[in-house]
Amino acid sequence: MAIPSLLILPGDGIGPEVMAEVRKVIDWFGAKRGLRFNVSEDLVGGAAYDAHGTPLTDETMAKAQSVDAVLLGAVGGPKYDNLDFSVKPERGLLRLRKEMDLYANLRPAQCFDALADFSSLKKEVVAGLDIMIVRELTSGVYFGEPRGIFPDNEGGRIGINTQRYTTEEIRRVARSAFELARRRNNKVCSMEKANVMESGILWREEVQWVHDNEYPDVELSHMYADAGAMQLTRWPKQFDVIVTDNLFGDLLSDLAAMLTGSLGMLPSASLGAPMENGRPKALYEPVHGSAPDIAGQGKANPIACILSFAMALRYSFDQGDEATRLEQAVEKVLADGVRTADLMGPEGGKPVSTSEMGDFIVKALDASL
Repeated sequence: MAIPSLLILPGDGIGPEVMAEVRKVIDWFGAKRGLRFNVSEDLVGGAAYDAHGTPLTDETMAKAQSVDAVLLGAVGGPKYDNLDFSVKPERGLLRLRKEMDLYANLRPAQCFDALADFSSLKKEVVAGLDIMIVRELTSGVYFGEPRGIFPDNEGGRIGINTQRYTTEEIRRVARSAFELARRRNNKVCSMEKANVMESGILWREEVQWVHDNEYPDVELSHMYADAGAMQLTRWPKQFDVIVTDNLFGDLLSDLAAMLTGSLGMLPSASLGAPMENGRPKALYEPVHGSAPDIAGQGKANPIACILSFAMALRYSFDQGDEATRLEQAVEKVLADGVRTADLMGPEGGKPVSTSEMGDFIVKALDASL
């Protein structure tokens, strides 16, 4: 079989630093597990703008379309705040998502036992938390037309955004959620606002259709999104997989992220339709931003980016056992008290740099053999 291909886009700020630690992990899997990748690297975001005057070149976009998976670090920074909207660093990431048609955004919220005290909620509420939010990523109110700011008839202005969904847009992301649930605890909760929005009524009906006709073995429940937000902070462990639209997914996934105590721990995946080889179009990235205030100082936490590679092992390369190996190595390092600056709490621990954290995770991988 052909060696699977991986395009690395480190991006801006701390992106190159955390991605360097992922490269150590990729090299380890090649050397110790015979799991090799054809790795290429390119520019995105501000780095691409500095070099080419655009946040993503057509050539890089073509590479992203041709590889088995893309792994991205972070984009943006105050240096680029005054650029025209069309060439801001974030437009590079948005172009990747749009042109690769990455319609299912997977946002896990997992609370490692060693970090349960970092959550703003009580330890017993979050300890052992492991949920997955599946957010529809390419439609809804962020993309619907008409949109814009228009003059009204009274000398003022009107801001318009259109919430729009089609049957197939809902069904395909619902299928992603049900497939994930089959790998986990076989339970999906769909969240919308069917009580006040016609798009919410359609969402509920179409998710129910997919369940009844294609996934009757998976437990399905429905919840209004505002009630879902309340339940996530009351007792989040009642959920396994949550599927929701673009807007509510944006809000609920960030809420769930803070249940775990640190954005530096959270990976994500954005998946599209299967390619000819059966693998989905895929982009993996940490949830955190480019953190320009600490860039180049060795303070960044690389774990979210490393766990994003673990998601790639699981969802793109069908290496679930090796993904678990990597996740358990991270858990072991944290349990041993190894901490980057963002994870230092009152209980202390061994403070380490970005590079040292990567080294500790590789040593834990060695110990797993």
